[in-house]
Amino acid sequence: MTTTTNSKIKRKSLFSILLSSAIAATLLVAAPAQQSHAAGNPDANFSPATLQFLKTNTGLDGEQWDNIMKLVNKPEQDSLDWTKFYGYCEKLPDKRGYTMGIFGATTGGANDPNPDGPTLFKKYDEVSGASNPSIQGGLARIGVHGTMKGSILEITDSGSVFCGKINALQNNSKWRDAIWSTFYDVYIKYSVQQARQRGFSSALTIGSFVDTALNQGSTGDSGSLEGVLSRSGTSKDEKTFMTSFYAKRTLIVDTNDYNQPPNGKNRVKQWSTLLKNGETDLKNADAAIVQVTNWEMK
Repeated sequence: MTTTTNSKIKRKSLFSILLSSAIAATLLVAAPAQQSHAAGNPDANFSPATLQFLKTNTGLDGEQWDNIMKLVNKPEQDSLDWTKFYGYCEKLPDKRGYTMGIFGATTGGANDPNPDGPTLFKKYDEVSGASNPSIQGGLARIGVHGTMKGSILEITDSGSVFCGKINALQNNSKWRDAIWSTFYDVYIKYSVQQARQRGFSSALTIGSFVDTALNQGSTGDSGSLEGVLSRSGTSKDEKTFMTSFYAKRTLIVDTNDYNQPPNGKNRVKQWSTLLKNGETDLKNADAAIVQVTNWEMK
């Protein structure tokens, strides 16, 4: 998955408290996307605790988040079947360490000095019941080894051992809870705040901001979500503002290792086309989602 060299927001949330109280009921179903998304219940792709938390804190329901994740996963994994990637793991070739899970948490490196992987491992230790959660505690629960060098987590196991252990967490409910909690703290919370402070609340706008944040960083340099927003104008009309936002993002999305061209432009075009077609609530949008994601990854 694509991650970023930009600094990332990491805020403590109440999500882990909610999850710990509901953990016994947590069960996520990873059904084949192309079939289940057309005829099944999108809520089944989230644990009850995660689903309720997302509804409460973002105002969006399971169908809307399911569609957001399909749009996010197309340029990340070339698939709409996003639930298959909780146990995803790959060593990146560009000095950013390993990338994992549905939003591509990284362990960090020379080109990624503020990784979110360490936060994910600590969160996993927390939702697993640790009274004093730590990165090392999370690693130990998974059975992998690594050391922190500043903000970078250096994995000392071989790539096959480390990724094998992460792959094995695909259906682990606590791992999935930790992923969503970290995803919210690092990317979703900031994105929702930025939408709401502009008076916007649509699923398309929130999803667009989340996609930008996880691809380019929440805050930091001019390429981050914060940076793109600062150049997108001040219109209070959501369509006008988002049209400008997509235009500004398109100028940089294939630069700075964010995406391999022309994947970045196609990534933004997914969202801008949905805006033009009036699909802002991402409800009853199966056909529209399939249409805008029908492009070839390079």
